[in-house]
Amino acid sequence: MKKKTTTAAAAAAVIFGIIVASRGSTEHIPNPPDYADTTMWYTALSDTSDTGADIFYIVSTWEKDWFTPADSLPCHYADVWNPVHRQHMADEISRIAAYMGPGNNFYAPYYRHTTIEAFVTQSEDTVSQRMQLPLDDVRAAFRHFLQHRNPSRPFILAGFSQGAIAVVGLLKDMDDQTYNQLAAAYVMGWKITPRDTLQTTHIKGAKGESDVGVTICYNTVKAPRYAKPLISASCIAINPVNWRTDTVSALLHDTIRVSLCQSPRVLVVSGYSGSEYRPYRGIINTGDIHSCEPWLYSQCIARNIAVRTQKWRSNKQ
Repeated sequence: MKKKTTTAAAAAAVIFGIIVASRGSTEHIPNPPDYADTTMWYTALSDTSDTGADIFYIVSTWEKDWFTPADSLPCHYADVWNPVHRQHMADEISRIAAYMGPGNNFYAPYYRHTTIEAFVTQSEDTVSQRMQLPLDDVRAAFRHFLQHRNPSRPFILAGFSQGAIAVVGLLKDMDDQTYNQLAAAYVMGWKITPRDTLQTTHIKGAKGESDVGVTICYNTVKAPRYAKPLISASCIAINPVNWRTDTVSALLHDTIRVSLCQSPRVLVVSGYSGSEYRPYRGIINTGDIHSCEPWLYSQCIARNIAVRTQKWRSNKQ
């Protein structure tokens, strides 16, 4: 992969605040994706009866910081032109498509997501800075998605972790015409802040199982004290098992009790250890069960996508 020219790389470094003063050089910025190229997408088209939705899914974080082979410049972003990086993202996306895709048309862009090191800092400023480049890619992909879909169909936004940050970003950017096509947005494993809700009228917390144009947000912990402010300090939350916003608990898979704590607004689970998700660098799966978010409730989410899609369609008749 070719580097930017010295001038272009320096300009990008100034924009993103990534000058490495001690080495007198900049970080490596991978070349941007071209979303007219089908290589930049994972797609699964399963809506043969035109009764489903178009799903736009944004993958989470898969890469660690890496260094370019030629000049050892550091890189803090995935390289979408690297088949290995795309395969890492496809590992998650294919599993998501397996439960969100049936009966729908599923689209997921590969994008230059930032590396896990940004989140390990647990710094809001660092994450915000590093998310600018990924958000630019996701916005470009979403524009392409909108330009090539039938606007008479409903669409679903969904994302996990870093992908959920991007969902919130898209909701804040969205115009009213596009918002009217939205059946629901699923923010899995990230927060929605009061500031987010003040920046747009398009973030409306779901109140039940079938309201449309709403945002479904949740984060899972073993006990409230394990909530991570960076990830889960949310003002919007709902229990995806019983679709309630109060403290009434629900039973999942016959053995797991899920309840929504009101302060902080996180899901608290009992009867489930989450032991298959190992703690990672002190930031995830350490009392919270961050890595479970798109998987533990997958049956609930799949059913709910169908419910909200059909409700959107019935409202348009």
